[in-house]
Amino acid sequence: MKSLFESETYQEILARIDRLGETSERQWGKMTVGQMLWHCQIPLKLGIKNKMPRKKANPLIKWFYKKSLYNDRPWRKNLPTPTVARAKEEKDFKSEKDLLKEMITEFHLLKDRKEWNPHPIFGTFTPQQWGQFEYKHLDHHLRQFGV
Repeated sequence: MKSLFESETYQEILARIDRLGETSERQWGKMTVGQMLWHCQIPLKLGIKNKMPRKKANPLIKWFYKKSLYNDRPWRKNLPTPTVARAKEEKDFKSEKDLLKEMITEFHLLKDRKEWNPHPIFGTFTPQQWGQFEYKHLDHHLRQFGV
């Protein structure tokens, strides 16, 4: 499984983002390209800020979905989006694209971090699993917009 901590994978993701345009059309789902760029920042913030979750996650959610976050199988289309990560209004394409690329770089530079706090929904990840999860989420949404 690719990881956002790998230099080649990091460069691949940035290049794919650069192929997006304001008129890029989704292949599935409801988000516009600007909303997707905003949405993709949410999990990166969790990893970068490394803050402890406020409440414990539902153990069934962790058991049922956690391994799918970092295995080799692509996620299926039209997965539900947590309320906190749903864009309710249109987002500015250029500013969201620039911010997402900055956050990807910031996350990539954390590749040597030893201490990672749990994900608020899925609990403890190894550093390797954090890198794989972040890659897989970005890959899913870039495929959503055909890049």
